Amino acid sequence: MMRKQQTFSRGLSDKVRKSKAAPEIQKNPFEVKINRKKFDVLGRKSKHDVGLPGVSRSRAIQKRKDTLLKEFRLKDKNNTFIDRRFGEYDSKLTPEEKILQRFTLERQRTQDRKDMYNLNEEEELTHYGQSLAEMEKMTDVIDSDSDSEEKGLLSAELTATHFGGGGGLLRKKSAGDDEEEEHKPRSRQELIEELIIKSKQEKRERQTQKEEAQELTEKLDQEWKSIQNLLAHKTPKAERTDETDKPKLDQYDMMVRELGFEMKAQPSEKLKSAEELAREERQRLQTLEADRLKRMMGDAEEDAVQTNTHISADDMNDGFILDGDDRKTLAYKDGKWNIEGEEEEKEDEDDDEEGEDDDEDDADEDHCDLQSDEGSEDEDGQGAEEEQVCAEEPPAVSEEQKKAAQEAAKAELPYTFPAPESYSDLKQLLQGHGSEQQRLILDRTLKCNHPSLSAGNKAKLQKLFGFLLEYVGDLATQNPPDLRTVSALIPQICGLCQMFPEAACKAVQTLLSDSGHSMEETLEVKGRAPMPDLDMLVLLKITALLFPSSDFRHPVTTPAFLFLSQALTRCAVVSLEDVCKGLVLCCLALEYVSLSQRIFPELLNFLLGLLHLTVSDKHNMGYTVVSPFRRQGKSCDLLVLKDPNVSHSWNRKPISLQTAHRLPAQSPVERDHYRLSLIDSCLDLVKRCTWLYKDLPSYAHIFQPIRALLLKHLPVEGYPAPIQDLHREILDAIPEKPSQHAPLVFKKKKPIPLKLFTPKIVQILDYGKKRGNTKEEKERERLKHKYKREFKGALREIRKDTRFLAREKLSDVMSRDAERKRKVKELYGSLATQEGEWKALKRKNRK
Repeated sequence: MMRKQQTFSRGLSDKVRKSKAAPEIQKNPFEVKINRKKFDVLGRKSKHDVGLPGVSRSRAIQKRKDTLLKEFRLKDKNNTFIDRRFGEYDSKLTPEEKILQRFTLERQRTQDRKDMYNLNEEEELTHYGQSLAEMEKMTDVIDSDSDSEEKGLLSAELTATHFGGGGGLLRKKSAGDDEEEEHKPRSRQELIEELIIKSKQEKRERQTQKEEAQELTEKLDQEWKSIQNLLAHKTPKAERTDETDKPKLDQYDMMVRELGFEMKAQPSEKLKSAEELAREERQRLQTLEADRLKRMMGDAEEDAVQTNTHISADDMNDGFILDGDDRKTLAYKDGKWNIEGEEEEKEDEDDDEEGEDDDEDDADEDHCDLQSDEGSEDEDGQGAEEEQVCAEEPPAVSEEQKKAAQEAAKAELPYTFPAPESYSDLKQLLQGHGSEQQRLILDRTLKCNHPSLSAGNKAKLQKLFGFLLEYVGDLATQNPPDLRTVSALIPQICGLCQMFPEAACKAVQTLLSDSGHSMEETLEVKGRAPMPDLDMLVLLKITALLFPSSDFRHPVTTPAFLFLSQALTRCAVVSLEDVCKGLVLCCLALEYVSLSQRIFPELLNFLLGLLHLTVSDKHNMGYTVVSPFRRQGKSCDLLVLKDPNVSHSWNRKPISLQTAHRLPAQSPVERDHYRLSLIDSCLDLVKRCTWLYKDLPSYAHIFQPIRALLLKHLPVEGYPAPIQDLHREILDAIPEKPSQHAPLVFKKKKPIPLKLFTPKIVQILDYGKKRGNTKEEKERERLKHKYKREFKGALREIRKDTRFLAREKLSDVMSRDAERKRKVKELYGSLATQEGEWKALKRKNRK
């Protein structure tokens, strides 16, 4: 055993001696680290059984000094010194060769610089076409005695243009004005008068030129008319017989001409946001309300009065109008806009246009300060007199007209309304008005209390939705029901639902749940429940309008479905009013399932029960009725006609919803007519159901009881012809015998074979940890393992770099501190030496 250990250690030492490390490291046993193994594996060669950590550490530090430390030193330093001397970075050249090459290049540069100024004698340099040699001789020197007296002086025009003096105000000097220069210069007043005279003269000349041009134009037009017939003479169509027809345009040419005449897109105004539109609408309503209050108090003027135009202090009053003020004062008369006087204003505008045509030439003058001061005083006065318009005084308004206007303003609806805080406030706000006025009040209330205008408006309008539903229910339960107002308020309810869907959902859910609980309580107490009133029917209709009924599950329409099914199966039918309400429920149920085509068994059973009420003989039936109908009983003959002869006087007309609330006292004939209308509506609903469910596989089986009742038991012979036609269409739509279907059986499956006992061979590629079963999983595990290893190695290197930089920073700080301490000590030493010398000199002087 001891021998084996010695052999193993001798092999390790030999490996260390053969390494490339320094001799002192190779001989030092403390620099060697031996990685011992737990067990030996045959055929596996080990590469890292012996290591030199000191050597590896020194190499890593030297590598960081060469790379990372240089980058750290050059950090945030843009300027670097690069030696661009020839051969500086060429290690193949010797220092003598470098010096020789540099000397040669320097001599070449110097020689090139000298040759730059060594010009050939044949070439001649020029400047603006003149030889530089001749210019240097200075042969064309001008004698100072030949200079003119005005040489080097500025002209009057140049002085006036560049150094003030009014530009063109001063008269230009000419060559013949030498005598005038000797006189005394004119004053400013004389110059201004001369300028005014000159401007008037130019104006007269322009007017004369315009008149002459107009006369020449008229003369030319007359002469042109006289010779026009000679130039081009067209024969009448009747005489043109030999002429060939013009060639028809090609389709391409027609399309090109059409494209030329197409309308081009015009830029439109920027689209405003909902907040901006709401703000503008509220401002408009507030303005109209303020105007209505003024008219109601008698403060507003009856007629529009033309206001005097403000004249600015800088106005030259020369007849030039930049932009006309065509605005009119808003006025009301008898509650309407006062638009009188428009024709008179148009006539005045025509007269003004004719007067402005004469003064168009005056607007082209130069309107400078001097000209507007004094030169155009006469013309300005004439223009002011021509353009001045005296405003007529408004006619006096009598007291009766004022009172009539006040009464009309009081009768108008206000334009602004506060949001009601309770249901009583809403009822007080809407009562006493018609349906259109109530709609207008709600519309203005929504606009004045838009959520974007104030923070508290959102909560107010959310409450308003619940108040409106309650108000609509009260309108439907009145005697008689005000259904016109209910229809008028539906758009406002829809608008609120779109603004606040969550609040609307909760409000409708609350009403549906309350109605369902009340129906359950009534059933528990009395054993049967009455049909829902008209307010609940209106609520179900509004629910179908506000929320989607085709969803498989919805927080509002699903409870409405359940309420409909509960009402159709548990509410007793004991009167004609109940039959009408049941038909309304069937219409609503059909509307709910019209898009989704969902089967509604309660709807079909209720229609079968209603048709059962028309049968007088209740024996030997081929169908079965379910709750809330009975086979025989007190209310099983509600739709049986009392007089079979009334069918001849019956006319088809829609059933009013008011009859569902309360049927007025009628004669027996009218009641039979009402029964026929109910039967007609029931058959129409059956027809719509057949059209809706005709694609179902069980269509014939579902409608087989209805077909049996219609075919064998319904007394259709005593009904009018429209009902008989409807009966015939339903029978044609329902097949006589249901189609035969194969019975349901289990699906045939392939027999499962017995388990085989063949061994499963799994190839093991990696020993130790399980690396997966398939090849892809093994590859993925291998890559994950490699990624983790590389990631850990990168973190290790980053930590080492950080520690290296920290050591370098610390060494820099310590070196700076040591240098500073050394300099401080030197200063202290020099000061102490000076102090000692000074004290020694002082002692010497004392002696």
